[in-house]
Amino acid sequence: MKRSTYFNKFIILIIVLMTVGCDQASKELIRQKVEPAAFIPVIKNHLILTNVENTGAMLGFGQDFSPILKIFLLQALPMLLLLIMLYRTISKTNSNLLLISAFSLVIGGGLGNLIDRIAYGSVTDFFQIRLGFLRTGIFNIADVAVTVGVLMFVLLIVKGNRFTI
Repeated sequence: MKRSTYFNKFIILIIVLMTVGCDQASKELIRQKVEPAAFIPVIKNHLILTNVENTGAMLGFGQDFSPILKIFLLQALPMLLLLIMLYRTISKTNSNLLLISAFSLVIGGGLGNLIDRIAYGSVTDFFQIRLGFLRTGIFNIADVAVTVGVLMFVLLIVKGNRFTI
């Protein structure tokens, strides 16, 4: 039984909007309730809650770029790429449901961080995982969505699915 293209478009928009909404709501809560650079153990010292403003990209990359370069590389270019991805994902609604879900998570996460960069000039990060010697960078819900979306995409490739977006 083939899914309706309207159903697929609905799923895409719901995933994108829910991802952006959860990301923005969590960041606003952190900005209001958690002091900058706080160290709040949530699960012993394994899951840490903090409040860090990242003016660069992943793990602070690009923090020292000039303002013009930052606007181009961290706002204009990502906006263009996310809009292209959204258009292509919505227009290819006959794709595998896991594939469009993966792309929708990446788009929603990307938009969540892009909103921060445009509105605040930085991205609010607040989680860190520490398991023995393993420590993640400080991240947020948008980062989790992008990571899960990319992992789903990789899993589909490993399983041998052929597709185009």
